[in-house]
Amino acid sequence: MNIIALNIIKKLYQYPHYTQREMSSDLNCSLGTINKNIKILKEKKYLSYNNEITNISIKMINKNRPTNAIILAAGIGLRMTPINKDMPKGFVEIYGKTITENIIEKLHNVGITEIHIVVGYMKEQYEHLIDKYGIHLIVNNRYLETNNIYSLYLAREYLHNSYIVPSDIWFQENPFHNIELNSWYLFDANQKVITKYMSLRNQKVIIKNKKDISNKPLSIAYLNYEDSIVIKNQFDKLNDSYFLRKHYYWEDIIIGNSNVDIYNKTIKGKSKEINTFKDLRDLDPNSNSLYSDIIQIILNSLNINILDIKNITLSKKGMTNRSFMFETNDQKYIMRIPGEGTNKLINRYEEGEVYKKINHLHICDEVIYFDKNNGYKLTKYINNSKVCNPVNLEDLKNCMKFLKNFHSLNIKVDHCFNLYKKIDFYEKLRNGNSLYPDYEETKQNVFKLKTIIDNSPKVWTLTHIDAVPDNFLIYQDKNEKKIKLIDWEYAAMQDAHVDIAMFCIYAMYDKKQIDQLIDIYFENQCLDSIRLKIYCYIATCGLLWSNWCEYKYHLGVEFGEYSLIQYRYAKEYYYYAMKFIERSNI
Repeated sequence: MNIIALNIIKKLYQYPHYTQREMSSDLNCSLGTINKNIKILKEKKYLSYNNEITNISIKMINKNRPTNAIILAAGIGLRMTPINKDMPKGFVEIYGKTITENIIEKLHNVGITEIHIVVGYMKEQYEHLIDKYGIHLIVNNRYLETNNIYSLYLAREYLHNSYIVPSDIWFQENPFHNIELNSWYLFDANQKVITKYMSLRNQKVIIKNKKDISNKPLSIAYLNYEDSIVIKNQFDKLNDSYFLRKHYYWEDIIIGNSNVDIYNKTIKGKSKEINTFKDLRDLDPNSNSLYSDIIQIILNSLNINILDIKNITLSKKGMTNRSFMFETNDQKYIMRIPGEGTNKLINRYEEGEVYKKINHLHICDEVIYFDKNNGYKLTKYINNSKVCNPVNLEDLKNCMKFLKNFHSLNIKVDHCFNLYKKIDFYEKLRNGNSLYPDYEETKQNVFKLKTIIDNSPKVWTLTHIDAVPDNFLIYQDKNEKKIKLIDWEYAAMQDAHVDIAMFCIYAMYDKKQIDQLIDIYFENQCLDSIRLKIYCYIATCGLLWSNWCEYKYHLGVEFGEYSLIQYRYAKEYYYYAMKFIERSNI
């Protein structure tokens, strides 16, 4: 049955005295088309001779009547930085009510009280909705590695005449109804965008390989009785691993399914997909969700108002922190947000003391705000900068010259970075046996190198510790090339030559590249005893960061190849150090 005929049945069920002319106007089709479909419906016994709904139609209406809703709310919403630090996207407040509660209340308004919410990120914030609205929670533990199709897969047993609703869509007009006959996908009639979801002339929705301009998709859908069965059966044939390989969205399995008919539905009332800080501010500039502690720091530090914050973009996620960039008054800034478990890894008071020592020396990015209690940091962005390319010889020479000059400043602070104590500390943090079966043997070998290090001459000064290629920013200032060294959170008193080892292992250098970097730093005058000491540092620091990676792994943060390579440095450079001693008679 076509969509016009279905809508005629729906309208006459609601309004028994509905005229053909009213149908023609509401359904946006000719009077002739209406009359033609009414004639067919009468022939098939869906309508009586005098246009009354028959029992056949009532049976179809009851069969397809909505029974529940599935709200997809597991994602972290990275583009919502910095709002997503304090809340999941579904708890963003708009006009005094969270997006999730707006959805739930609109569902309740049409009699839908069976509501399943698939949660993941900050799942605890949804728990109170069980008591308030009687909702049911489904936990997606893989929200970091899958798209929202996996969330729908987890809710597949509840697919039965179901609404599917993402938790980041706010809408003024209620798109839900207590009567539904066909499956549909929702579009905003007021917004045009480039999209792959298109409505054909018969109002069926398809996925096109080539994007085109269409009404804005709102990612809200309804699956009627038959289509719910089809999609549930398809999900039942799949397994978890499928969704780890295929990063689909839920629309791909529903709209892209040739066995279901998804029709276009539009709403004309105000609606908005909330993906970014700007999306929220544009819709509701008075939303309490805009005024997080991070935003307040920015407003107070720069003496601006919330409308002055522009172009928020998520920076590349670092190994320790998350950061975002924004612009105000033609100047860009970086706001750092400490990452998972960072409070156990970093002493922010000590980091603050380092910035006090160096901020006036113009060797680091300019710190506007620093909080020693939580590690929030606001700095000026360095325009037209690039990070050091670890395979570019000119970059290496410039950065090693800068590093050596920094070391020669002989800056002193009151804390030090003890490599061996840090290894033991990270071991305790990971709270259990190492993932590596031969870890104890490797550790014993690395700790044998301590005697060599202890008996070697040292340049004891403030050392960056994390002097890796990504933390050297090279930029052009007028006609002069300059360098800044950023991210001083591990900086402490230590042998300056540890910085060389750290640069090498982060760059994942092989032995030839390591020796080349040593020669660049020492201008081809490195003593064998110093080279041996740096080899020992490479082994020791490899074990250090291997433990660090294991701790972060237990927090759900995976570093892939990097963690394996750090462990290899611990094993291989113990061997190289021993061979170097044999060969050099040191």
